Amino acid sequence: MHDTTALIEARVRRFVEERLRPRVHTGLTPLSLERWDVPGEPVPFAEAVAQTYEPFRVGARWGRPWGTTWVRMRGTAPQAPGAELLIDLGFHAAEPGFQAEGTVYRSDGTIIKAVEPRNAHVPLECAPGDEFELYLEAAANPDVADGFRLFRPTPLGALHTAGDEPLYVFRQADIAIRDEEVWELLQDATVLSQLAAELPESSSRRAEILRALERMVDTADPDDISGSAADARAALVDVLSRPASASAHRVHAVGHAHIDSAWLWPVRETQRKVARTFSNVLSLQQEKDFVFTASSAQQYAWLKTYQPELFSRVRDAVASGRFVPAGGMWVESDTNMPGGEALARQFVRGKRFFMSEFGVEPLDVWLPDSFGYSAALPQIARAAGSRWMLTQKMSWNETNRMPHHTFLWEGMDGTRIFTHFPPVDTYSAQLSGAELARAERQYAEKGLANTSLVPFGYGDGGGGPNREMIAAAERLASLEGSPTVTLSSPAQFFEAAEAEYPSPPVWCGEMYLEFHRGTYTSQARTKRGNRRSEHALREAELWATAAALRGADYPYEELDALWETVLLQQFHDILPGTSIGWVHRETERRYAEVLRGTEAVTTRALATLTGEGTTVFSANAGPFAHDGDQPLGIVRAAQRSDATATVTAVAGGFDIGNEHLAAHIDAEGLLSSVVVRACGREVIAPGRRANLLQLHRDTPTQWDAWDIDEHYRRQVEDLTSVGSLEHVPHPTDAVVCVVRGRGATRITQTLTLAAGSRAIDIETVVDWHERQKLLKLAFPLDVHADTARSEIQFGHVQRPTHANTSWDMARFETVAHRWVHVGEPGFGIAVANDATYGHDITRAPRDGGGTITNVRLSLLRAPLFPDPEADQGEHVFRVSLRPDASIEDAVREGYRLNIPSRRVVGDRGVEPVVSVSPGGVVVEAVKLAEDRGGDVIVRLYEALGARSSATLSTSFAFDEVAETDLLERALDASAVTASSGREVSLTLRAFQLVTLRFRGARS
Repeated sequence: MHDTTALIEARVRRFVEERLRPRVHTGLTPLSLERWDVPGEPVPFAEAVAQTYEPFRVGARWGRPWGTTWVRMRGTAPQAPGAELLIDLGFHAAEPGFQAEGTVYRSDGTIIKAVEPRNAHVPLECAPGDEFELYLEAAANPDVADGFRLFRPTPLGALHTAGDEPLYVFRQADIAIRDEEVWELLQDATVLSQLAAELPESSSRRAEILRALERMVDTADPDDISGSAADARAALVDVLSRPASASAHRVHAVGHAHIDSAWLWPVRETQRKVARTFSNVLSLQQEKDFVFTASSAQQYAWLKTYQPELFSRVRDAVASGRFVPAGGMWVESDTNMPGGEALARQFVRGKRFFMSEFGVEPLDVWLPDSFGYSAALPQIARAAGSRWMLTQKMSWNETNRMPHHTFLWEGMDGTRIFTHFPPVDTYSAQLSGAELARAERQYAEKGLANTSLVPFGYGDGGGGPNREMIAAAERLASLEGSPTVTLSSPAQFFEAAEAEYPSPPVWCGEMYLEFHRGTYTSQARTKRGNRRSEHALREAELWATAAALRGADYPYEELDALWETVLLQQFHDILPGTSIGWVHRETERRYAEVLRGTEAVTTRALATLTGEGTTVFSANAGPFAHDGDQPLGIVRAAQRSDATATVTAVAGGFDIGNEHLAAHIDAEGLLSSVVVRACGREVIAPGRRANLLQLHRDTPTQWDAWDIDEHYRRQVEDLTSVGSLEHVPHPTDAVVCVVRGRGATRITQTLTLAAGSRAIDIETVVDWHERQKLLKLAFPLDVHADTARSEIQFGHVQRPTHANTSWDMARFETVAHRWVHVGEPGFGIAVANDATYGHDITRAPRDGGGTITNVRLSLLRAPLFPDPEADQGEHVFRVSLRPDASIEDAVREGYRLNIPSRRVVGDRGVEPVVSVSPGGVVVEAVKLAEDRGGDVIVRLYEALGARSSATLSTSFAFDEVAETDLLERALDASAVTASSGREVSLTLRAFQLVTLRFRGARS
């Protein structure tokens, strides 16, 4: 037989696009239209409908960038069945969620559904012959990414630069009759065509499908598609009824919409995207039976605030099991940079919302799009009561492919969580033949398991599933040549996967994304705001708790609101610095509000605690003592010591020293020598200089704000030219200031060796006006270190400093929180910071033999997309170099830089609320219980990576102490070994996180 495959495929394609698809809707009748352009930001429905509307027509231009146009639509329902509205706002080829969108309201202000590309119909709810009036809120959101074809600077990411020219042409607003039989034929043909395209050319099944499609075209009358559609469908019945093979891959298809809480649109637009997406889902669920899942308690909270009627319908759908909250977090946060307590609060705040509003507790961690996953996350998630985790982002790795799709992920402390990577490699599937074939082809557990999850529905900018996707799922339930498809829920999938695969493989440690490494550095002000806000909240909660134990009111509402802001801004496109400028300027403003709010709480609490008076006290909210004060307490400020550090001007620079360190700052303001007096050990590598600012070309291949590519290393400029170098007089400390300039950029560094200090502090003030450059601060250290330790949440990880394997090579930029530590047995060095996350730590040849360890902090970038003004302006960084440091010293140094003591005046001090010894067990949070019953909550962790026994003492009486999970629900004791009086005895395993609840706490 002659091979006519290509001819059949071409004939079917043309029939579908030219004959079939255009005949789905008939009898188009234009609506009567009027418009009102909102002069500023979006307004509520009640305000919009009260405005004066002007005539509007199809073909008219509308919508300045980020503008909103309200359209009043009037018409009369036709007598024929199947009537619905078709609306085209001027949609183009870009994905839904990245262009114009609309929301259709009834005249009473309730939402029917959204209007978006590939989901542009609206059900007509009135009886035949009735007149109706509806309102369309049309959002002229620009395609900031321009289809992700290039990553060029754009003015569209900020309201003041986006311009006023209309972006769109309004193309359609019609009443139409949907021909159900024609639509069903279109779905049949689509599913079969896609399946055939994935089957081998030699496949009998493929040939059978193509012949059936050919018969379909033969049967359909091009002059009467509607009348012949049933017969054309009959030609496909046989091939559609063939069941899948017994060994076919099993797909659990879960309706989903990954809605970025901000990204290429501002937060206020996400609030509307949530309403559009959720209304789409509820509308579709009136026709089809499927489960939809959505994460992020914040998004549900927005819906409750701004669209309470729609929220009520969502609540009903949750109660019926058709709408499933997922993830249990406040937002789908970044997991690399949030501090330990903040990442814990993501779960606490998220789960409490879902439990209080819906009576459900999500048991999955749903993070499909975050940029890598901290080794602390398994323990935090399990401590929050979660059982399972899902992500697909690791499929974006540039170099290495993760070996598993279903596995146990083991965190740094040994905690394991059952984890799944959907092999479909997307969180926004359309249930196409290509996607399902990819899921089966890539599934790594073949022979041992055979089940995967496919999240389907338009995402990023929202939209969710449409009726075509559900139709595909119905046809693919059991179809020969395809994986089977079951419309499912996350819990149903995970329970089935666990039962099928009781002994999955184990992945230990962090899941480092070999991509998007620039997210540790981009938008430095956002990152500083996060770090400062986290520590300010710690301080506010501690002192508010101490004040509450003395009778003051605890500011629950204030603290909750401040936490919600910080948690929102840890979203995985905000804290990583990858959103438009509008988002980051708003983020910076909101961090300033958080700091004002925490300062107000702290100031009130300290005034209550210290009373009125003129005595100067030191209030230390950190877990370690420094400068003579007490951790977690308030004591009279120590008198200034007679000891001083010295500064001596020498040829070519300054010598600085105290009883612990002797250092030389050369004529270029660099540290050419740092010697530990106690052992005589030189810290700086031979022939090298530390405190070296290095500027690199930073032009990633794609994803500008996201990526640092390895080739950046090939061009480097050492910033050594000096404008001025001078000694700054100080009564006790050795202080030297160096000023540098490069073009419009000015850098001022102040190096301080305080009296009695074991560390050199370096403050770097940068007025930054570079473009596509990366600024690093280098410390070439004279230690031979095979690994570097980097602080993460509730502990630290060890990473190789070499590049032996492809996994090591790909990890050329890493994340750390407050400190990194490198060393040899008996001698280590810590480099701590107050606002920096990106680092690279490598080895290099040493003059005289051996190797050195080069620790570099990534201070600033200057990407042009999506924010062409990213990081421009002034920044402040504080870094300390702490030689002869143990891991405990590194931990202490990190807290010293980030939680400085504050001076207060009053007439009394305050005992530490709690105290712990030894120092390897660290108190991270002290607060009152979430249920507002007055119990005191103390969260602590083992920081050194070793089993540890500790004693915790309280300054308050209590009835009993209980271990709890993060949601403060009682657990069987695992760390508490005894309790007597005001002391609690503890034994913690390495990096163990423990939450203690002190019931009946009182002063």
